[in-house]
Amino acid sequence: MKTKMPWMVLALALAVVMGMGAIAGAAEVRIAIIDFQRILDDSRAGKAAQETINREGRRLESELKAKGEELEKMKAQLQKDAQVMSREAREEKEREFRIQVNDFRESQQEFAKRAREMQIRAMSKIRHEVDTLAKAFAEEKGFTLMIEKQEAGVIWAPAEIDVTDEIIRRYDAQFAKGD
Repeated sequence: MKTKMPWMVLALALAVVMGMGAIAGAAEVRIAIIDFQRILDDSRAGKAAQETINREGRRLESELKAKGEELEKMKAQLQKDAQVMSREAREEKEREFRIQVNDFRESQQEFAKRAREMQIRAMSKIRHEVDTLAKAFAEEKGFTLMIEKQEAGVIWAPAEIDVTDEIIRRYDAQFAKGD
């Protein structure tokens, strides 16, 4: 289903454009393309979001590394002391170690989940802002249809209909103002 989606979007877009052309008669059909991935990569907001995500990822990774090192020390100490401990004491220490290992694994999963959620929130916010900006730009410039390059499965389009650079410029200006 997912691989058919870009083709369905493109087919629908073409049907709309063709239908508009028939209705409007001689009216000019103007199409623009934007590349959301390039906006994420090149805009100030996209770069700032990526830096925030990377910084948080490094912090979480550092926490996990510290916990992992603590587990390694605990394991080494347990192996060292196992020979001189009573059976009950050794079993208790092994149980504590297993609990710590399980906690560590849960922390890994929780950190991965938090990182994914953070990325999804940031990308959703940027996507909403870019969509709003692109819609206003399309209306201002009289475009009939604006297509997102990746989602529509566009393989090639003339450079003159790609308005990504202008959207990035306007988005950067909006970001600089703090809107």
